[in-house]
Amino acid sequence: MPITLPETLPAFEVLAREGVMVMSQSRAARQDIRPLRIGLLNLMPKKIQTETQFARLIGATPLQIELHLIRMSEHQSRHTAPEHMQAFYRPFRAVRAEKFDGLIITGAPIEHLPFEAVSYWDELTEVMDWTQTNVHSTFGVCWGGMAMLWHFHRVPKHILPAKAFGCFRHRNLCPASPYLRGFSDDFVIPVSRWTEVRQAEVDAVPGLVTLLGSDEVGPCLIEDAARRALYIFNHFEYDSGTLKEEYDRDVAAGAPINVPVNYFPDDDPARPPTNRWRSHAHLLYANWINEIYQTTPYEIEAIGR
Repeated sequence: MPITLPETLPAFEVLAREGVMVMSQSRAARQDIRPLRIGLLNLMPKKIQTETQFARLIGATPLQIELHLIRMSEHQSRHTAPEHMQAFYRPFRAVRAEKFDGLIITGAPIEHLPFEAVSYWDELTEVMDWTQTNVHSTFGVCWGGMAMLWHFHRVPKHILPAKAFGCFRHRNLCPASPYLRGFSDDFVIPVSRWTEVRQAEVDAVPGLVTLLGSDEVGPCLIEDAARRALYIFNHFEYDSGTLKEEYDRDVAAGAPINVPVNYFPDDDPARPPTNRWRSHAHLLYANWINEIYQTTPYEIEAIGR
């Protein structure tokens, strides 16, 4: 089954060309089925790129998905056209009364700031509390996951001495987890961050379980069953060329940056990178969607009761 998107959303045409099953909203309305309502709180500057990346992953399951694009109410995007934001996004205050089967909170390039110094932190804490009554399952990604860990459990983020940047090997620490069905014992995941969460501080919180981890870059995927949440600090959703774009941007700006680890063949930036994480990306998000489908109430208003 497809993901339901507005036909004019850029992701619709991109995913249709790739063979992802996409459906217009008018066609979806004629089907006698309750689709899963998945919200994407998109905090990234490149809104179109990010919404396409996540739509690609959650649209590859055999279930019908409605993707709802959400933004912070007062924060204005400087990198995405106002017409796009007006056409496709709703502010959080406009969806506050609604229920969602799932919500993804993306990362944001504000790692250097204390959480409380972020201009929209107060509203984001409201969003995170709202997930406990209005969302069946929440997926915090990179800074979004760190923000949830801090808000709910006071697990801090720590500034790294150098950027963790590249494709790092990770281990499957919990093969029996339903979120890791089909996962290999080890695999690579793109990483791009200046901060980390430390395993010892995660272990000190009862109920947090680390599902994926790396000897080089620490915990990656954490389950918080009591909050019906997953926190991931690395980027399964990245396209093949996303790290290259970040590297080229920093080189052009004269910013200090290392060649991303284990990404370009023979670490040669002149050669096109090879995607070695795509299959596990689809597995993880398909498993998440399947768990939502298996456990969410059929009557969506029952979520949070």
